[in-house]
Amino acid sequence: MAQRKITPDARDDAINASHVRKTPQTTNPSFRLAFQDPDFLLREDLRPVRFQLELLKPDLILKEAGIESTFVFYGSARIPSPEETTAIIAAAKDEESYGIAKRLADHSRYYNEARKLAQLASQIPQDEAGKRHFVVCSGGGPSIMEAANRGAADVDAPSIGFGIVLPFETAPNPYITPEFSFQFHYFALRKTHLMLRAQAFAIFPGGFGTLDEVFELLTLIHTKRIEPVPILFYGRAFWEKIVNFEALAEEGMISKKDLDFFQFVETAEEGWEIIRNFWKNDQTGRVHLTF
Repeated sequence: MAQRKITPDARDDAINASHVRKTPQTTNPSFRLAFQDPDFLLREDLRPVRFQLELLKPDLILKEAGIESTFVFYGSARIPSPEETTAIIAAAKDEESYGIAKRLADHSRYYNEARKLAQLASQIPQDEAGKRHFVVCSGGGPSIMEAANRGAADVDAPSIGFGIVLPFETAPNPYITPEFSFQFHYFALRKTHLMLRAQAFAIFPGGFGTLDEVFELLTLIHTKRIEPVPILFYGRAFWEKIVNFEALAEEGMISKKDLDFFQFVETAEEGWEIIRNFWKNDQTGRVHLTF
């Protein structure tokens, strides 16, 4: 015999409350159920509750979908796809903007490599328990992020987008699996989710946002807050121009062995082979996969 529900749950009462008779008392905001009162939830005092909500919502959805681990792609929101390079160069109005457009167009090869790498990762079958591993995950935006989600879509695999409200991005890229397209208010919670299930990171050329994510990732590994995982920097020439990692070691600001946290790569195949070898030889038992 099924157990009888004695009291209504929150969903029931949300429905029941919507049918209440309209009076001065029931139409006042104070009468709203607290969890249905947007003005209340958006108060400054409720920030801890909003933090918890942004932690819980994606976590529960991904757990219920059987997503056990992810492969995170970081990179620019400005690098064009190969199909867009001609238009970007043509739109340049002066010598300076032409030079920038030309360099961005040259970086479009990384769009292709991100897309191919995502295709490779997305072909790992579910494990015996039906869990998915190395699910492609991006920040949800255009450019390199789009390429990652697009690569997963190419092979009919799910992928995740952890977007954030920004004044210059209006929508997530169209290749994210709709039920795994999330939007955040807090950068801190978005960063948490990007790293929470990650078993590998691919870092493509990018700007402030990419650098922010990269240095936080390296700091967490350096301080042993997370276990080492494969970290692939795509484009040695770009990264050695932007960040002099060797100089940091030479100046004693980091240890020489800290340079072993990451590897420089150029192609999707090269990067995927490093990931395969890492997890094949890992002795911690964190991931049990047959690649």
